[in-house]
Amino acid sequence: MSDVLPQSLPHTEVPALAMPVGGIGTGGFAVNADGSLRQWQLSGMPNHRGALPGTGFWMRVTQIEPPLDVITMLQGAPVPDPRAPLVTDGEVPEWMAQAAERVGTMQEARFSGTYPVADVEFHDDRIPLRTSMRVLNPLSPGDVETSSIPAAMFEFRLTNDGPIAVHGTLAGSLLNAVGWDGVVPITDYTAGLGGNVNRLVRGRGWTRVVMDNPTLSEDAPFAGQMVLAADDEGAAVVPRCAGVDHLVSFLESRALNDGRMKLQTAPTIADPQLNAPASGSGPSAPGRSWLGVIGVPFWLEPGESRVIRFSMTWHFANRFVDVEQFGRPHAEWGASRFYVGNHYAGRFLDALDTQARVAEDWDALVESTLGWTRTLVDSDLDARTVDRMAAQASLVRSPTCFVGADGRFYGYEGSLGASTTMWSGTFGGSCPMNCTHVWQYEAALAALWPTLERNMRDTEFDIMQAPDGSIPHRLRVPVYLPQMWNEFIGGPEEPALDGMLATILKSLRDAQHGAGAEWVAERWPRLLRLYRHICEKWDADGDGVLRGIQPSTHDIDLAGVNPFMGTLWLAALRAMEELAGAVGDDETAAEARVRFDSGSRLYDEQLFDGTHFIQKLDEGDPVDFQWLTGTLSDQVIGQWWAHQLGLGHILPAEHVRSALRHVVATNLRHGFDDFVHPYRVYADAAEDGGLLMCSWPEGGRPEVPTRYADEVWSGIEYQVAAHCLWEGLDAEGEAVLDALWTRHDGRRRNPYNEIECGDHYARAMAGWTVLQARTGVLIDELAGVLRVSRDGRWPWFASTGYGTVVVSGDTIEVQCTDGTLELDAVREDGDAVRPIGRISVVAGASARTAEIARG
Repeated sequence: MSDVLPQSLPHTEVPALAMPVGGIGTGGFAVNADGSLRQWQLSGMPNHRGALPGTGFWMRVTQIEPPLDVITMLQGAPVPDPRAPLVTDGEVPEWMAQAAERVGTMQEARFSGTYPVADVEFHDDRIPLRTSMRVLNPLSPGDVETSSIPAAMFEFRLTNDGPIAVHGTLAGSLLNAVGWDGVVPITDYTAGLGGNVNRLVRGRGWTRVVMDNPTLSEDAPFAGQMVLAADDEGAAVVPRCAGVDHLVSFLESRALNDGRMKLQTAPTIADPQLNAPASGSGPSAPGRSWLGVIGVPFWLEPGESRVIRFSMTWHFANRFVDVEQFGRPHAEWGASRFYVGNHYAGRFLDALDTQARVAEDWDALVESTLGWTRTLVDSDLDARTVDRMAAQASLVRSPTCFVGADGRFYGYEGSLGASTTMWSGTFGGSCPMNCTHVWQYEAALAALWPTLERNMRDTEFDIMQAPDGSIPHRLRVPVYLPQMWNEFIGGPEEPALDGMLATILKSLRDAQHGAGAEWVAERWPRLLRLYRHICEKWDADGDGVLRGIQPSTHDIDLAGVNPFMGTLWLAALRAMEELAGAVGDDETAAEARVRFDSGSRLYDEQLFDGTHFIQKLDEGDPVDFQWLTGTLSDQVIGQWWAHQLGLGHILPAEHVRSALRHVVATNLRHGFDDFVHPYRVYADAAEDGGLLMCSWPEGGRPEVPTRYADEVWSGIEYQVAAHCLWEGLDAEGEAVLDALWTRHDGRRRNPYNEIECGDHYARAMAGWTVLQARTGVLIDELAGVLRVSRDGRWPWFASTGYGTVVVSGDTIEVQCTDGTLELDAVREDGDAVRPIGRISVVAGASARTAEIARG
């Protein structure tokens, strides 16, 4: 348990901090800053209030002389919910508050972590033990399978700092939730529970409680298996524990003469200690379930330490469509149940099989995860940026995302919660599925697991694209169902134009992130069909300016000549030029360049008013939901995309910088206690800062302004901040980030959950571009080019591996942490691409580092 992370926060100061624990598409839970386990969402049903009563860790610490005997929950005392609007991360489950009162807790917990590693140190004056817990789910950039294991891995380190020997028991408990729908609060009688069976399995150095529910058919929605395990084959077990009181009685019964020797000849005994409380028997009663409890005994001499490992694994294969989908209603489907499945269930037979993999590969899984955290921590990024950039990966591994049994990657806009109660309830996925105009902002998935990002393009082209070339902004699942062609979609009504432009932009990004020219050639006919559709519908005269009704991510139709769609179009035109060049379609490349040159000139001439870019309506355009002369924060979003793709400026650079300065000067607000919120509230306190979507500092606000104009969206804040950094506007970029990150500092809002229309909202994955802008490192695998722009030690990520690049003095040193990287050229900021010959770096080999002379 090395690599303890630097920032340590008392749990009483960050009660809303809850780090998700779970893999890509596996479901999971969260570890709160106090060390408690909350937000149980194992079966795929998003529900931040999901609680498994009695689940957690417990400890009894004893000394013989002088007498000492303490039983405690291994967590800090629950802190009352700080109650920020639309936030539930600080809510304390009712059972937990009652157990803390009944059993007691540690006096203090201190949290530190770089996602997905959470370290919690516990302190209690009554106990002469230094106690810490580390919990993680394996994560390895680029390695989808390692990053998609349905497991939580715990390591506890106990150190006796006192002068006298200490002994005791560390116990882990897990409620058998097989059959639970993930929604109904678990009480004395809970629908779905009953008939739950727990059984003991010892062997290969571990003790396990395997949890099933044989009353369920194999294809039941919540059928599955759970396993609690500890790395002590002689641990005492209560396979069927009735609740907290039963668990406490078990701890109270522990004695030094615990009968462990009997297990050598009778390993099926759950608890060899004869004066221990009896375990329950048989399946659980209707509406009820059993806790599984494993108690690991320890004896520590003065100065001695011991590490105890626990794991929790789960397996729920039967994901069905469990949300109301958008588009035309289909009454003829009646009570049909549509299977989607979970991809991980095809890799592991059950939770016991998963536990075997985790136990066998424990050290390697931990090391691969720490390789990721070290790459960030050891860079020249400041600690706050490291923390928030690492957290970007948590969104991909939240309930917002999953991989179906068909291997397709699916994403909601977010996970329903307190921010969606008024229109769609608090359980399930928000605004299904694969919403192109929200996912337009996402950059973290593309950087960390580019094959999954490309998987989304495949779905857009193979499933979603209509015969006319358009791509509806929502996917209907399962994918064999009719898609939303020529029908009302919702949010907005017709296919979102910004989502279609994003498909073009993301196709170039995919090509640069490992898909290559061969993939572009395969996808070229569909890309061309999409491009032609946009040209014919919105740029029919070929001047590079979009006109007419333009459905957008604001859930309404934009209109006229506007910079939001306009700059996305300019970036998409440059992307089409590059993509056409990659497949040798010189005619399309030339046409896209002509449209771009004209559009760039016209958008600048017509919309730049000396400070920022405004909107101009054509005769007959609707006035409602427009912003006209207002200051839209996203007004030059296409330039943000162009920087991601290395395309250069698409509008005059000084005009872009002027617009960004104006956005930050007018839309970044400090203090929201007196602000009137017509819609949802994402910033409310006097100390809150945030970037408004749009404002009218000089008047002229329309009677019906752009929808959501008065809201603060983290995805837009990230986009604007990263763009400012790319433009050299460091003060402006840092000001926006400070407002966002201070708002989500764990006191009232969770740094691992940036909320919009749901928890863990996908738009917030725009945050990854802050890392790209701050480091100045971009890798274009299509061209084999490494781009660097500033001295320092920075992380790099490619489809084939990741590592560190050190830019200093006369050299650029490329180091490989995992995988490989091949380069043909380098481009330093402002310089031309410079060929360097083919160089390769390979992790774990003599060629893991390469030096490149600077030009």
